[in-house]
Amino acid sequence: MSDGDDADETPSADESPEADESSGVDEGPDESPESDETDEESTADEAEEVDEESTADEADETDEESTAAETDEANEESAADETEETDEEHTAESLDERLTAVEEELDAAETESDLDEVEATLDDIESDLEDADLPEPDEDDEDAEDPRADLESRIEELRGELEEARGPYGEDVVSEIEAAKTKIEETRWTDQGEDEVAEAVRSFTDTVSETLDGDFTPESDDSEDLVAALDSVADAVTEADFDADEDAEEIAALLEATDALSTGLEEAEEWDDLLVNEQLEALGFYDCLGHYKDFPPEWSAVKEWEKRGNVEMVLLALDKLGDSGFMEENCLEAITRMGDPGAFEEMHARAQKRGKPAIKALGKMGADAEEAVETLVEYVDADSDPALQKVTFKALAEIGSEEATQALADKLVMDNDNVRPHAARALGLIGDTRAVDPLTDALTDDENDKVRAAAAWALRQIGTERALEAAADATDDSAFVVQHEAERAAETLSTSGSDAEAPTA
Repeated sequence: MSDGDDADETPSADESPEADESSGVDEGPDESPESDETDEESTADEAEEVDEESTADEADETDEESTAAETDEANEESAADETEETDEEHTAESLDERLTAVEEELDAAETESDLDEVEATLDDIESDLEDADLPEPDEDDEDAEDPRADLESRIEELRGELEEARGPYGEDVVSEIEAAKTKIEETRWTDQGEDEVAEAVRSFTDTVSETLDGDFTPESDDSEDLVAALDSVADAVTEADFDADEDAEEIAALLEATDALSTGLEEAEEWDDLLVNEQLEALGFYDCLGHYKDFPPEWSAVKEWEKRGNVEMVLLALDKLGDSGFMEENCLEAITRMGDPGAFEEMHARAQKRGKPAIKALGKMGADAEEAVETLVEYVDADSDPALQKVTFKALAEIGSEEATQALADKLVMDNDNVRPHAARALGLIGDTRAVDPLTDALTDDENDKVRAAAAWALRQIGTERALEAAADATDDSAFVVQHEAERAAETLSTSGSDAEAPTA
C-alpha cells in the first residue's frame, strides 16, 4: 500500500512541477488575451477619452468661435445701431425733438442739480449740432430756411431760460446791495431826498436784521454811514454762504428787502428831478436880484454876479442855462471880462473842443492859465481856421508863456497875410528874445505893410538894445506905419542912451 501510495504520489509530484512549469510557462499565454483585452480596453478608453477630449476641445473651440462670431455680429449690429442713431441725432428733426425734450425737462426742473443736467444735455445737443451735416440755405433766396440757424437760435433761447430758472443766489442779494451803494454815492440828492434815502436804508437794515440775525443800523444819516451799513449787510450775506435750494426762503426774503430798498432810492428826490429854475432858486442864484430887473431875470442875475465878482454863480448859470445860445454867450462874455482863474477848468475843457470864446477867456486869466498852453499851441498850426489861429495867438500872448515862441515864430512865414501880423504881435507880448531874429527878418523881407509894422512893434515890445536897433533901422520903410514904429524905437534908444550916460556926466 505503501508502494502504491508512493506510486500514486509520484505522478503527483511529477505533475506538480509540470503544473508549476506549466503554470509558469502557460500563464503567459493564458494571461495574454486578458492583457490584450485590457490593453485594448485601456486603449479604447484612452482613445475614447482622447476622442471625447478632442471632441470637447473641438466643441469648446466651436463654441468659442461661435461666441466670438456672435459677439462680432452683435458688435457690428451695435455699431450699426449707433451709427444709425448718430446719423439720426444729427438730423434737424431729431435735434429739434431733443430740444423739445429739454424744454420739458427745464419746465419740470426743481433744483440746481436738475438744471445742471438740463445744461449738460444742451451742451451735448449743441456739440451734435456742430458735427451735423445740415443743408445750407440758398444764398439767393432770402426766404430760404436755415435749419442750423433755427436750431442755434432755439438753443440760445433755452440757455436764456435756463439762466432765468437758476437761483436766486446769495450773490444776487450782494449785487443788489452794491447797486444801491453806487446810487447813493453817485447821485446828487436834494435835502428832502437825503432824508428819504436815510429812511430807505434804515428800513432795509431793520428788515434784514431778522433774516441775518444781526444789527446793521447805520450810525447816522450821513451818506458814508449809510453806505457802511450796507457794506456790513453785504459781508454778512457773503459769510452766510446761502444754498440756492436749501436756503431759498432766506434768499427770497433778502431779495424782497433789496427790492424795497431800490424802490425807496428811486422814489427819493434827486437834484435832477427839479426844474432848472427850481435848482437855481434852491442854490440862491436869484438872491442877488432886487425889485427891478431886466428880462429874462437870469440875465440880470448874471450881470449882478459879475459885478460882485462871483464867478461861481456865473458858471452855475452857464451850466444850467447853457442850452440857450443867448445865455451861453452872455455868461462866457462875463467870465472873459472877469478873468477869474476860478473858471479855468470849465474854460479849458471848452477850449479843448476848440471853443473860441473859452480860449479868449483863458487869455484874460494871464499866467493863471499857463496849464492851457499845451492845448493852445496845438491850434497854432490850424491854417484852415484863421479865426481860431487869431484868438489862439492873442491868448498865448496874454498868458505870456515862452513855450509858444517857436510855434508862433514859424507862422511869420505863413501864406495868410491877415494871420502873420497876429503872430508877430503875440511874439512881442511874450517878449522872448529868441524872437528877435525872425521878427527882424519879417521886418526886412515881408512884402505886407501890416506884417512889417507888427514886426517893428513887436521888436519895440521886446525892448532889448538889439531889438530896438533892428526896429530903428526901418525908418526909411515905404509904409508910414512902419516908419512910425521905427522912429519910436529910435527915440527909445536915444532916451535909454542918455539915461545910461547921465551917471557919468
